[in-house]
Amino acid sequence: MDVLTTDAALALAAQVAPHVDIIELGTPLIKAEGLRAVTAIKAAHPDKIVFADLKTMDAGELEADIAFAAGADLVTVLGTAGDSTIIGAVAAATKHGKGIVVDLIGVADKVARAREAIALGAQFVEMHAGLDEQAEPGFSLAKLLSQGESAKVPFSLAGGVNLATIKSVQRAGASVAVAGGAIYGADDPAAAAAALRAAII
Repeated sequence: MDVLTTDAALALAAQVAPHVDIIELGTPLIKAEGLRAVTAIKAAHPDKIVFADLKTMDAGELEADIAFAAGADLVTVLGTAGDSTIIGAVAAATKHGKGIVVDLIGVADKVARAREAIALGAQFVEMHAGLDEQAEPGFSLAKLLSQGESAKVPFSLAGGVNLATIKSVQRAGASVAVAGGAIYGADDPAAAAAALRAAII
């Protein structure tokens, strides 16, 4: 959810919660509202996995710890961060019984870094093409999927997931398909989420 207020996030989550397993709070929302948005979503949907997309680059243990304390179940650390940052975040996750996702946005060799991140204790990695990258000439979702498949580690796919692509995401072996704009940008977010769910075999 890349909405910018807690109220908007709560409204959107209420619409789509019956059709999703994970509710991800995007980085813009957390920057705008802080971790109180995480606390509010977890309180409203305690049965859902709440994913705080912090994109941590430093102070991994500290940042992950405060996010888990606020109610997050999963937190992102950037794959471009040093190993010590990932290790620190994993330590916080272990303390709370939660998980770290290493986001590979901007990583040149996603396959190698994915394997390293899992070895460092990440629950899964995210093969991620950001909005800016998706707008660049030559962007290929197929390449991102191929990298996920080649890594042979648990991964999610974020960037370009929609009704037309979700089956290819599943075929590539992704554990999680992250659908943002395809849901919150739809005229009927609940119907869009339900359609994506129905498309998964």
